[in-house]
Formats: sequence, C-alpha cells, structure tokens
Amino acid sequence: MSSRTSNVVFSNLGRDNPVFVQILGICSTLAVTNVLKNTLVMAIGLIFTTALSNFTVSLLRRFIPTRIRMMVSTLIIASWVIIVEIMLKAQVPEIARQLGPYVGLIITNCIIMGRAEAFAMQNTPGISLVDGLSSGVGYSWVLLLIAFFRELMGSGTVWGQVVLGSWWVKWSIMVMAPGAFFMLAIFIWIVKGRILVEKEASNGR
Repeated sequence: MSSRTSNVVFSNLGRDNPVFVQILGICSTLAVTNVLKNTLVMAIGLIFTTALSNFTVSLLRRFIPTRIRMMVSTLIIASWVIIVEIMLKAQVPEIARQLGPYVGLIITNCIIMGRAEAFAMQNTPGISLVDGLSSGVGYSWVLLLIAFFRELMGSGTVWGQVVLGSWWVKWSIMVMAPGAFFMLAIFIWIVKGRILVEKEASNGR
C-alpha cells in the first residue's frame, strides 16, 4: 500500500472521520441505529454506494461539464442506490421493509456527494475507490457502535438476542430519536476531548 493510499484510508477512518470530525450524514444515526442488524445492512449499502459512486464519478470526470457536475453526480449516486435497494429487497426483504424509505435517502447523504465533489472529481478512479470505501467504513463503524449501545440499553438485546435479563430497566429513550443524538454527542465529546488532550500534550513537549 502506497503512502498516499494509506494516508487516505487512515484519515477517513480516524483523523477526518466524516461523522466525528466533519459531522456529516448524521441523519442515518437518527433513522436506523436503534437496531444493530438494520444498521449493518444500511452501512453495507452505504459503503457500496460511496465506493462505486466515487469510482464512477472519477472515471467520467473529464467528460462531465462543470456547470452540470452536481446533477450528474446525483444521477450516478441515485443509480447505485437503486441497485442497492433492489438487492436488499431480493436478498433481505424483511430488513428492507423495516428500513423503508431510508435506503432511498442514501442518495441525499452528504458524505457521498461530498467525497464525489471533493475527491473523486480531482483524482484517479483507483484512489477514488479507496477513498469511497474508507469513507464508508469510517462512517459505518461509528453507526454500528451507536447502534450497539442503543439496542443494548434500549431493548436489552444485541442482534436480537437477549443480553440483559429482566433485572434491566430498559431505557426507552434509547430506541427513540433523541437517543441517537445523545449517543452521537457523547461519542463526539469523547473523541474531541481525546484529540484536544493529545494536542496539548504535543504542545507541552
């Protein structure tokens, strides 16, 4: 792996994580992170869409007129999302029904459009594919972590299996919309606090 490729990967997974650092695409944290299984399916769909949208935009970037590039990028993203939706309905119809319109809303996820505009339009297809994959994975691990705690504390289960017995008083707020934002805020606070401590430590040297 070249130094540029590794820098792109680790930047999207950590330092420039689209959720923690850029606070992008948080609508999904509200929509699907109350059940871990649904979150994983949504995350896989988003990774697939981000990676292949980046790749396609980069492949066509020299042929896209500047004045309509946003419309073309949206059309490309929408095409891949339609494929994801068809695949989900064919392979996991029950989860597809539970996700409902949120799969289609991947089209409006600003992470995908942001990476297409900021990266794929200026780079080759190979590195753009890597950027799309790592951006999607960086976004997804945050969602999965939030979903794990929301399902555990809100329902007492993980992946639908009972983990906390009858002694556990379920936090109903965790499976409601505010629970997603509470969990996201806590994680951002922890990550930002750690970054701040590391900066102060390095400045102290």
